[in-house]
Amino acid sequence: MTLTSLLHSRYFLIGFTLLAALALIAILEPVLVASLVGAETNPLQQGTFGIFEPPSAEHPLGTDRFGRDYATLLIIGLRFSLTIGLLAGLLSTLVGTTIGLISGYFGGRVDAVLRTFTDMVLVIPELPLLIAMATFIPTVTIPLMAVLLAAFSWPFSARTIRAQVLSMRERSYVDLARASDMNNVQIVFFEIMPNLFPFLGVSLAGSVIGAILAQFGLEIIGLGVANTMTLGVLINLTISWGAMSLGQWVLIGAPALLLILIFLALNLINIGLEQTFNPRLKGTTGT
Repeated sequence: MTLTSLLHSRYFLIGFTLLAALALIAILEPVLVASLVGAETNPLQQGTFGIFEPPSAEHPLGTDRFGRDYATLLIIGLRFSLTIGLLAGLLSTLVGTTIGLISGYFGGRVDAVLRTFTDMVLVIPELPLLIAMATFIPTVTIPLMAVLLAAFSWPFSARTIRAQVLSMRERSYVDLARASDMNNVQIVFFEIMPNLFPFLGVSLAGSVIGAILAQFGLEIIGLGVANTMTLGVLINLTISWGAMSLGQWVLIGAPALLLILIFLALNLINIGLEQTFNPRLKGTTGT
């Protein structure tokens, strides 16, 4: 399968377009925030505007309990949520791919040890342990949060990659590479890795989804990254303000909608990748 085949998947195209639009908003956050509240205004400064102002031309989503423009908070939250999710997803995929490659390629005792370790991490209850760790860590930074989230999610990538490598190492092109006196490192990087890219994409998308979900689970109970506005933190704050009882549905609905769009985009990308590079899945979802 080629890139051309992937571009013919409507699931992938819709998901990629949606995710690219959200990423563009996050990247342009400084420009968008400046256009909404002015370059000289701190968007997190309390009391800048009136509290709970309704949506208007000046404030598209109104203001929050502390008189801050809510649209700017939403854009800031989107950027940090995507950043943490992507960092955790990349780290999780990197660790999982490394372990999966070593386990699947070398097999034997190496595979047995790594597979056992992977299965042990897999059965650890992630969210309760993350809650306990976040509670006792004085200050959780963005890099630390990414590491914590990745520490318990890499086994999914490892199992996916291991299964593929176990199959690939028996292929004729790998046997030919061995006969050509290529060493193990060369075989892994030049013969096996290029064929793993589609599965790496699936693993990365799944890891980012899992990271954002776990991140949201922590933030909704007030255990997110210190002094950082994310979508989960926004939802937590609006619940604590009693926004729903006050009829301020947009304050909780807007960040929730953005989270749904992120999950939708990543899942569509995942489906597109799987259907394109796994022909057995074609036709199972209407294509």
